[in-house]
Amino acid sequence: MKVLVIGSGGREHALVWKIAHSPLVEEVFCAPGNPGIGRIATNVPLSVDDLPGLLAFAKNEGVGLTVVGPELPLSLGIVDLFEEHGMKIFGARRNAALIEASKAFSKDLMKKYHVPTAFYEVFTEIDPAVAFIEKHGAPIVVKADGLAAGKGVIVALTEEEAIAAVREMLSGNAFGDAGSRVVIEEFLRGEEASFLAFTDGRNIIPLASAQDHKAVYDGDTGPNTGGMGAYSPAPVVTPAIHAKAMDEVMRRTVDGMAAEGRPYRGVLYAGLMIDGESVKTLEFNARFGDPECQPLLMRMKSDIVPILMAVADGDISGMEIEWHDMAAVCVVMASGGYPGDYRKGDEISGLDAAAAIDDLFVFHAGTAEKGGRFVTSGGRVLGVTGRGGTVADAIAKAYEGVESISWEGVHYRRDIGKKALGR
Repeated sequence: MKVLVIGSGGREHALVWKIAHSPLVEEVFCAPGNPGIGRIATNVPLSVDDLPGLLAFAKNEGVGLTVVGPELPLSLGIVDLFEEHGMKIFGARRNAALIEASKAFSKDLMKKYHVPTAFYEVFTEIDPAVAFIEKHGAPIVVKADGLAAGKGVIVALTEEEAIAAVREMLSGNAFGDAGSRVVIEEFLRGEEASFLAFTDGRNIIPLASAQDHKAVYDGDTGPNTGGMGAYSPAPVVTPAIHAKAMDEVMRRTVDGMAAEGRPYRGVLYAGLMIDGESVKTLEFNARFGDPECQPLLMRMKSDIVPILMAVADGDISGMEIEWHDMAAVCVVMASGGYPGDYRKGDEISGLDAAAAIDDLFVFHAGTAEKGGRFVTSGGRVLGVTGRGGTVADAIAKAYEGVESISWEGVHYRRDIGKKALGR
């Protein structure tokens, strides 16, 4: 079977890497892909929002399964389009992908179906939003309603910071249309975890637990990014917390989406805030997390392709996922200045040395090829992912890889996975 993966980041490199290991698969394409992906699959020069082009390619090549990585094509309706043409595709339909594409929709859904979350209000005008902030005080969280590449969330420690964020978003200067409506919500205390599950709209198969590190600097300081690293398993997700997340978050959400006439098929990602025995939902994503996808797929022992096919067919009943009894840690190596302005075109050295390390894989995200050499071309450049018998072993393995790779101005956090060690 031929498989087409849509996207170009570290998440898609991990998906291609895992799918290519399946005995069911003879060839993998990736659109548009990246130079690292090009070492194990055939890159196709089509953008993720070129839905007619992607459909035509899949038809012409006889692709048996298409797997959608990023949220944008899901929100544009790529799954609906492919299904209309009888093409098998993994991902949420447009009306279900709204759970990520609109934070206001997501919060209203949680409220209606009693999914635990922070109290909130939605605003389209500056003055009422400012009044809400002044009434409730800081810290408080301001979120752009639409898609903002994981960066549309401002955790404001002062009222002034929150008000400035609201003015920037609602005036149209920050995040464009994504910020034309804002959600302002209670600041939740605790420890974050990522909870992902496959669902066919009725049945739910959880993935292993994981934890992302969104802030750009050590100690969870600095502005939020698309993710600076992740690890799995996450000890903060105890068996009791896992059961609560399944019952109160995933089950209620999947059932609620079905009741709304928006059956959710694909991978559903809940960002959780855990405080003691309390579990509240920060947000939902309609796709694999990046960089959580990298350590999760390195830990997945089962062939992923039958699961992706079953989700696309609408029936995962009776299926299970087997996991390696190992931990995995992904450290993101970024361009200096990210998530603000950053340089491009710096030559990356040490990739061959990293490739020689056992139980380590370097997933490309923002790379380009120039004269046969890899250079930086994005904010998040590489996801260096190591496996080990414990989280501590996996941390050591990942940083062994990180220390062998360099370029001018490289930035990475040095505390990925540290929270797990405290547990």
